[in-house]
Amino acid sequence: MAGPSTDPRAPTVGTPPPSRRGTEAALLAFAVLITVVAQCIVDLTITGALRSELALFGVWFSALWAVAHLVVRRWASYADPLLLPAVALLSGLGLAVIHRLDLAAEQVNSTVTREDAPVQLVWATLGVLFFVAVLVIVRDHRTLSRYAYTLALIGMALLALPALLPASISEVNGAKIWIRLAGFSIQPGEFAKICLVVFFAAYLVDKRDVLALASRRVMGLELPRGRDLGPVLLAWVLSILVLVFERDLGSSLLLFGIFVVMLYVATERSSWLLIGVGLFAGGALIAYQIFGHVQQRVDTWLDPFAYQDDAGYQLVQSLFGLGTGGLFGAGLGGGRPDQVPIAKSDFIASAIGEELGLFGLVAVIIVYLVLVERGLRTSLVVRDAFGKLLSAGLAFAVAWQVFVVLGGVTGLLPLTGLTTPFVAYGGSSLVANFVLVALLVRISDAARRPATPQAAPPPRLGDAPTEVVTP
Repeated sequence: MAGPSTDPRAPTVGTPPPSRRGTEAALLAFAVLITVVAQCIVDLTITGALRSELALFGVWFSALWAVAHLVVRRWASYADPLLLPAVALLSGLGLAVIHRLDLAAEQVNSTVTREDAPVQLVWATLGVLFFVAVLVIVRDHRTLSRYAYTLALIGMALLALPALLPASISEVNGAKIWIRLAGFSIQPGEFAKICLVVFFAAYLVDKRDVLALASRRVMGLELPRGRDLGPVLLAWVLSILVLVFERDLGSSLLLFGIFVVMLYVATERSSWLLIGVGLFAGGALIAYQIFGHVQQRVDTWLDPFAYQDDAGYQLVQSLFGLGTGGLFGAGLGGGRPDQVPIAKSDFIASAIGEELGLFGLVAVIIVYLVLVERGLRTSLVVRDAFGKLLSAGLAFAVAWQVFVVLGGVTGLLPLTGLTTPFVAYGGSSLVANFVLVALLVRISDAARRPATPQAAPPPRLGDAPTEVVTP
C-alpha cells in the first residue's frame, strides 16, 4: 500500500483511460427513463390516468441529473461512470414507490393533503446541491486528512446532540436520534457517519504500522499487542454509549462495523475482525440483559408472530407482503404495501419486494452491489493510502447499511431503524448519502485521471558538464 504522501496523479504505465462521460450520460438517461415509466405505471394502475404533475416531475428529475452530470464532466471528468447512474436509478425507484404509497394513503383517507414524494424530490434537489458543493470545494480528497480531528469532533458532537436534548424534540419511536424544531426534522447521525469515516481513514493511515504489530500467534492468528487494543475498545465504548443514551441500535452497529472493517483493511490482520465480532457479541449480550428496548427487539425478531398484535406487527406485515409478492410481484400499484406501518422509510424494501417480487428486489440489490463494487475498485486503484481507506470505508458503509436494513425487513436480523440508502423516505439520509457519493466520485477521479506531464527539473550545478580550457 502506498504511503500517505503518494500523489494519486502520479505517472502510470499504459494508455490513459477514456473519461467515459458519454457512457455516464447514456446510463443516466436510461435511469431517468425507468423512473418516469415507473411513475406512469403507478398512475395508470391506481388512478387509471396520467396525472398532470407527471410532466413537471419528469422535467425536474431530468434536470437534476443533467446538472450533476455536467458538474462531474467539468470538475471530475475522469470519475467512475457507474457511480452517478446507480444513485439516479435508486433514488428514482424510491420516488416511484413513495408516490405509490402516497396514492394508497389518499385512497384510504381522502382528506390527506400532503404527499411525501414531492418532499422527497425537494430533498433530492438539496442532495444534488450538496453533491455539487463537495465536488467544487474538495478538489483533492487528500486535503480532508488535514481536518481529520476537527471532523472527528464534529461527528462526536452530532452524535451526542440528540441525547442531550429533551425527548420532546429528539425522540421518535423510542430512539433519540432526531432534532425536531418548527416542523423541521434532521437526523444528525447521518452526517456524523461521514465525518467519522474520514477521521477513521486519516487515523488508521497514521497508526497502521503500530496496529499491524503482532504480539503472539494463537491457532494461526497473529494477535495484536494488548496496548494496541485502545482504538477498537474506544470505538466499542462509543457504540455502546450510542445504544445506551440514544437507544439507536442501527447507528451503534453501523459505526462499530465500519471502524472494525477499516481497521482490518489498514492492517490486513484478520485477528482484528475476530476481536471486533467478540466485542460486539459481548456488548449485544450485555445490552440484551440490561436494556428493555433491546430485549424487546430481539424477542420480536426471534418470534415475530408471538407479538403480531403489538411490537411484531410491522415485521409480520412485511413478511406477509414479501410472501404475497412471490417471484415476480403484484406489479407497481397492484399490491397493498401500505398495510406495513412506516413503509415509506423503514420498510420500503418490503414494498418493493411485494410489488416487484423477488426478482425486482434482487435487481435493486444488484444496483447497490454495483455502487459498492465501484467504490471498492476505486480503493484498489487510487494510489494514496488515505484515499484507499476512505473509499473502502464509504463503500462498506453503504454495503453494511443495506445488509442490516434488508436483514431486518426479511427477519434475518433484529430491526435497527436504519433506512435504505437513496430509496427510503427521509431528507437527512438522502442528503448525507449524496455527500458520500460525491466523495467517492472525487476519489475515483483522482484514481483514473491520467498523469500530467511534469517539466524536467533544471540540472544541478554539480551535474553540469565541465571542460578544461588551456591557454
